[in-house]
Amino acid sequence: MAADSEPESEVFEITDFTTASEWERFISKVEEVLNDWKLIGHSLGKPLEKGVFTSGTWEERSDEISFAGFKFSVTHHYLVQESTDKEGKDEESEDALPQSMQDLLCMNNDFPPRAHCLVRWYGLREFVVIAPAAHSDAVLSESKCNLLLSSISIALGNTGCQVPLFVQIHHKWRRMYMGECQGPGVRTDFEMVHLRKVPNQYTHLSGLLDIFKSKIGCPLTPLPPVSIAIRLTYVLQDWQQYFWPQQPPDIDALVGGEVGGLEFGKLPFGACEDPICELHLAATWPDLTEGIIVDNDVYSDLDPVQAPHWSVRVRKAENPQCLLGDFITEFLKICRRKESTDEILGRSTFEEEGREVADITHALSKLTEPAPVPIHKLSVSNMVHTAKKKIRKHRGEESPLNNDVLNTILLFLFPDAASEKPLDATPSTDNSSPPSEAGLYTLYNQFKSAPSDSLTYKLALCLCMINLYHGGLKGVAHLWQEFVLEMRFRWENNFLIPGLASGPPDLRCCLLHQKLQMLNCCIERKKARDEGKKTSPSDNPTNAYPGDAGKAGGQLGLDYLRDTEKEKGEVGKSWDSWSDSEEEFFECLSDTEDLKGNGQESGKKGPKEMANLKPEGRLHQHGRLTLLHSGEPLYIPVTQEPAPMTEDLLEEQSEVLAKLGTSAEGAHLRARMQSACLLSDMESFKAANPGCFLEDFVRWYSPRDYIEEEVTDEKGNVVLKGELSARMKIPSNMWVEAWETAKPIPARRQRRLFDDTREAEKVLHYLAMQKPADLARHLLPCVIHAAVLKVKEEESLENIPSVKKIIKQIIAHSSKVLHFPNPEDKKLEEIILQITNVEAIIARARSLKAKFGIEKCEQEEEKEDLERFVSCLLEQPEVSVTGAGRGHAGRIIHKLFVNAQRLTESSDEAAAVALPEEELRRPGCPEERRQNSVSDFPPPAGRELILRATVPRPAPYSKALPQRMYSVLTKEDFRLAGAFSSDTSFF
Repeated sequence: MAADSEPESEVFEITDFTTASEWERFISKVEEVLNDWKLIGHSLGKPLEKGVFTSGTWEERSDEISFAGFKFSVTHHYLVQESTDKEGKDEESEDALPQSMQDLLCMNNDFPPRAHCLVRWYGLREFVVIAPAAHSDAVLSESKCNLLLSSISIALGNTGCQVPLFVQIHHKWRRMYMGECQGPGVRTDFEMVHLRKVPNQYTHLSGLLDIFKSKIGCPLTPLPPVSIAIRLTYVLQDWQQYFWPQQPPDIDALVGGEVGGLEFGKLPFGACEDPICELHLAATWPDLTEGIIVDNDVYSDLDPVQAPHWSVRVRKAENPQCLLGDFITEFLKICRRKESTDEILGRSTFEEEGREVADITHALSKLTEPAPVPIHKLSVSNMVHTAKKKIRKHRGEESPLNNDVLNTILLFLFPDAASEKPLDATPSTDNSSPPSEAGLYTLYNQFKSAPSDSLTYKLALCLCMINLYHGGLKGVAHLWQEFVLEMRFRWENNFLIPGLASGPPDLRCCLLHQKLQMLNCCIERKKARDEGKKTSPSDNPTNAYPGDAGKAGGQLGLDYLRDTEKEKGEVGKSWDSWSDSEEEFFECLSDTEDLKGNGQESGKKGPKEMANLKPEGRLHQHGRLTLLHSGEPLYIPVTQEPAPMTEDLLEEQSEVLAKLGTSAEGAHLRARMQSACLLSDMESFKAANPGCFLEDFVRWYSPRDYIEEEVTDEKGNVVLKGELSARMKIPSNMWVEAWETAKPIPARRQRRLFDDTREAEKVLHYLAMQKPADLARHLLPCVIHAAVLKVKEEESLENIPSVKKIIKQIIAHSSKVLHFPNPEDKKLEEIILQITNVEAIIARARSLKAKFGIEKCEQEEEKEDLERFVSCLLEQPEVSVTGAGRGHAGRIIHKLFVNAQRLTESSDEAAAVALPEEELRRPGCPEERRQNSVSDFPPPAGRELILRATVPRPAPYSKALPQRMYSVLTKEDFRLAGAFSSDTSFF
């Protein structure tokens, strides 16, 4: 009665006892997954082709289920195949065996080199595995194993699925699986044994046959024949000391510009150790019967030389130490350092002994006081040389780089310093690309590095070499300090920097390369100005430069920075066309009287008065244009080139212009800032063409802004009438304002658009402030660029197709990563790893070629066969040996094993001598070989056997079904994997 008095709400808490247990729920989940994957029913595929397990595409799909809170992953592995036609198969489908049972007897894919372990053991093309989801979980107890096997058996029976279903038991490293496959009236049980110690009676064929026969328990007196496939694997080790061709670099060598056995500017390449550890030879007998051969604990007929099939695989060294990879990796480590050059080399190097550093205010007062010291002794170069002496004095023998190495590097970087430089010496710059880069001329643009013949590129390689072989980080800091001092010396003494293309900074290159080009521009401008002062102390403003038009070199022309509307077709509008002429280039505020007399006064005059002025700064006469009002010929003026700029200056300028805002005042100010070059050109034009008007200037400078139309005059004649474009007529137009402001001043007396002194000091300060980490960041694209060129050069000698593809991937990847400033270290490491992998592949190719003696082959056919064989070894997991032990490659492999056996078995060093050439070339017969005390081959490292039979089971009247047992025996592992089928209808 107490139950009746409880609230009615509890009555609705009803438990469905039809799926009450967790076990039944687990089975239903398995069935649900099989239904979702459409693995229900009968399906037959095409017969398996030979090698399809390795060459075909395997796919898998996974799901997750749980059993009482314990999570399992369900994975379906299957070989992708074309769908087959179902016509004509409906009649056979009732009696046909499941596909997996038929695959048990297929002999086309025994011992696949790369496949899932269940594929190798059972020859299956499709199967489902249920395993614990967590890697640390395992099904250990026997009761749980049986429960899972019962679950899959029920699920297969309920769904009619004919795909084998496996359960992974024990720890995952043991790879233990139990499974089942069901068909119409048939069932196959997949069982397994795994032992560490091998029982003696099972180390040979006869013992394994006994297990197989007892397991199938065939009641027939003449037992149906058992098909046998045997594979013996022999391992060749310890050969690198005799065959590895790579010589380690001699770190102490320094002969004729070579350091570390390597010439400066050339990268090291190759593996320090043999990248091929072992060679595995698999001798296979694919189809034997029980009575043909004898293999027991006393005697064996299995002679690998007589095996009908040989296949070879090589075991590669894991992450072999590669010279080029180390070269770049060690340089990348500098990028993570925080120390400055002074901190690395010591701040005391610039201080005098026993003397404190003077206060900066004293230094400033010294500068303002008059001093009787001759001015040439106060030059920066003298100060630099004094600093050099102090550095050497303080360092003494502790200098990171010794003088020999340092001098070798500096001569490599600055070849023009080999002899005493006269003051008028001009180092030549080589602008031509080397042949090695002819096909990759855009590579430095993609990587944003520098041309391979440039100073920046060479500096990067030298710093890498020093970092790896000479002094490490201190050596890098020392060389960089010497480099900066050399740049200062060249600027002070007007020596052009070699190895840099003349012209403005190339924005496609790294910033450091742009800075050096900018410094070269400054040196060139300064040198031309100084030479002009020496050659023409008197001013000759009437020179119209008739002979200078042919000198147009455009050496310092920044065409891309000039106004886009300016005509580029005119010849000779560059510094070179007039800087070395008789005219002199004055700084701002120089020749004040001349400016006052010719410039400021003329600004107040009208065009008529200005027409009486003497023309100045003419380059040459324009071919067809004349002045509109006076009819005088129009002369092209000598103009200043726009200031060359590096990308950081352009970015800084754009930020300043952007901060002006979008207001009218800001836009006007922005236009004024950008019109400095325009104003300079207008002043030059006015000086060269007295009495000219804005229309004359626009016709030359921006022809599209002067519109000419054919009109009919009063007399009926058709004449050309021109006028300025609409934008030129806008009130407060920048062009009109600039024209009204401009005075007729030739370029030589204008204020310089490009202050080379200031810009050079900025560059030198920038270089001096660079930490080794900053320097490494700047030069890393050059190092990667050099590494890619080196890899490409080495690959061309070997011609490996897979490496060509990887190099293209490296270039594409590097282009994306390096084109932006400050790339992530992780992405840089990925690029370096790719380069190292390519280096290792090429080293493996060379190792194999050396081992197989390809270069020594005299017969062309044999050489081609061996090259093809080595190429396949690099590309494929396992390669068949044509002709087995009697082919070209087979004979060489045999020789390698014979030599290794002699070295292993004999204690006499003389036994290490290779066999005579005529004996090695001759294919030996086994009878002669057996007479030797030393066997040709070592004991097999692995023995694999597959036993197959088709017998009725469990009763004599049962259906004849496929039976299969796989066995693998190694030194510390023994495994039996059996698939035993039985008839469930007639038993």
